[in-house]
Amino acid sequence: MQSVLILGAKGMLGQELVKSFSKKESYEVIAWDRDDFDVSDEKILREKVSDLWPDIILNACAYNAVDVCEIDDEEYEKAKILNTHVPGVLAEIAKDLRSIFVHYSTDYVFDGNRPQYRLGGRAPGCCGSGCSGCSYKSPSGKFDGYRENDLPNPLSRYGMTKYEGEQKIEKVGDQYYIFRLSKLFGKSGFGNYSKQCFFESIEKLAKTQNEVRVVDGEISCFTYAPDLALQTEKILSSGLAFGIYHLVNKGEETWYSATKKLFDEMGIHTKLTAVSPNEFKRNATRPERSVLVSTKIEAMRNWEEALKDYIKENKKV
Repeated sequence: MQSVLILGAKGMLGQELVKSFSKKESYEVIAWDRDDFDVSDEKILREKVSDLWPDIILNACAYNAVDVCEIDDEEYEKAKILNTHVPGVLAEIAKDLRSIFVHYSTDYVFDGNRPQYRLGGRAPGCCGSGCSGCSYKSPSGKFDGYRENDLPNPLSRYGMTKYEGEQKIEKVGDQYYIFRLSKLFGKSGFGNYSKQCFFESIEKLAKTQNEVRVVDGEISCFTYAPDLALQTEKILSSGLAFGIYHLVNKGEETWYSATKKLFDEMGIHTKLTAVSPNEFKRNATRPERSVLVSTKIEAMRNWEEALKDYIKENKKV
């Protein structure tokens, strides 16, 4: 039996990781959240994790107030601690304990422009020269998405803290996985600092307003938290090579197109209006296109199937 420590266990992803790993007899699950201790206290973090000596550390802790930290320096410092410093410390602890470390990152490490392969050269990715035969071009002439080895270039403070967290983990090296996801959805977490699911927020708006206006832009993939938790366990149990993985559900959507499918599935008739990303005042710049392409493992099921399960499992019909 392997011991699995899950940090951020009351969040949207953390709670699903607890469920997924607890179902397997081969794992002993230890679930910690903010009310157990503050991970930003490095001394306590090192002591508690080292004393536990888990075989696997899953880090589902993160700062994700994207717009707040863009203009608030105090909040930005919190983002740097949770998204950059803490992952680096956990990677060091894991290396010292000879444990496997799993960290979750984001599509916001990319800028939405054509990618450049970060190791240089022409293969296996784009070299940045823009040749007409580039495999990164879709039939429409636009690149189809970002591979795991494409060079990140964050547009926001939040994105930079996540990218710098990745860099710290890679610098420590050893037995680590970095799983990038985008537009996470699922049952909202029950911790005091958990972020509410986008679809839950939209549903509430639809019940109280005559019209819901949603951004028709920022093309990306959605990631269903239960599917991501299952995929995490699958990768760990199969012993796939360490490194960076893109773990998203199949299908590309904007916030508007996804909301339309939610309304259709739930039979919501509130007026839905597509608006430009500039319609709402948001402090942080988002990439216009940040589709994540999985080249190391088969992408998870289509996100529309996951959406139906989300609606069913949360008794929204």
